[in-house]
Amino acid sequence: MIVQRTSVFPAGRDAVYQKLRQLSTLQAVAAPYATFEPVNGAATAWEVGGTSAYRFRLFGVIPFGTHTIHIVRFGPDGISSRECNEHVPVWNHDITLRPLYDGRMEYTDRVEIRAGWKTFFAWLWAEAFYAHRQRKWIRLLREEHR
Repeated sequence: MIVQRTSVFPAGRDAVYQKLRQLSTLQAVAAPYATFEPVNGAATAWEVGGTSAYRFRLFGVIPFGTHTIHIVRFGPDGISSRECNEHVPVWNHDITLRPLYDGRMEYTDRVEIRAGWKTFFAWLWAEAFYAHRQRKWIRLLREEHR
């Protein structure tokens, strides 16, 4: 199943791209739906070819295994990662960044989810999660550009 959500962010592509590189941004925009705690010195900034693992908790309290993120593309136009955990073996995440004429940016999350009989439930959670995550992104960017 596919989750896809697009929002217009109140910042340029360069500002968003720099934030995307940092684990702290993911942690800020994911909470409280999810928390990511680095395992064994996992990366706090991502780069192409890198693989890192995080203790993943739903809503910050429900252990949901180790979430692995492998970066296959990372550039100013977006990111592609191949992610997985014990419960959701396929979580292919693509982020697309498209500058708009007025200095803002269109941001799209597209996630392919495959988890056998759990796919529908993971998809439902992901629909809510990415809506939440993009709202948090917008709030974060507005606060920084006041």
